[in-house]
Amino acid sequence: MLVLGIEDTQIWLAYVFCVLSALGCMVYGALNWRGGEEEQVVKSGTQRTAVQDQ
Repeated sequence: MLVLGIEDTQIWLAYVFCVLSALGCMVYGALNWRGGEEEQVVKSGTQRTAVQDQ
């Protein structure tokens, strides 16, 4: 399989899996996207806990 001058099949598969991995990460991130409002609630909740413990 001579694609882009790469003769070894294992090297070609490594490139393909890297691209598929990057695409998988983008899909996972898009599906699990959290809004900014939820992050602020979590941060304020942890700050309250820290103040109450002191």
